[in-house]
Amino acid sequence: MSSAQSPRPLLREFHRPATWLAVWGMLFLLVAVGSLLPAGDLPTVSNGFDKVEHFFGYALLSAYAVMLFARMRPQALAALGVIVFGIAIEFAQSAWTADRLGDSADAMANALGALAGLCVTATPMARWLQRLDTRLGSRA
Repeated sequence: MSSAQSPRPLLREFHRPATWLAVWGMLFLLVAVGSLLPAGDLPTVSNGFDKVEHFFGYALLSAYAVMLFARMRPQALAALGVIVFGIAIEFAQSAWTADRLGDSADAMANALGALAGLCVTATPMARWLQRLDTRLGSRA
């Protein structure tokens, strides 16, 4: 890389990048809190639907990363981070809760969801957050 070239940006172009990163962090926080709350505080779902919730929750975390990051490498690293987070949450459920158990099938649903979210990179959906940011920026 020559000194005249600037490095490629990590994030897509946003009017308010810190806000969108904070929203992503809040999504992680919501997943963690929901995963570690006592089971009695949560609505009951059938066991099969539980895996669907895991899949789509982690797909959202990963797809959001695709909408945030400008290049495939940081997108893939973020998806890997989402997978590690999903595995860690399953261990945390076993270690830190009295009535929840870590489940390898949940961890697998989390990982498959994270990989599915990464597939958003090849779709127009990858730019949704930028479009929203532009619309909100034009109103300010």
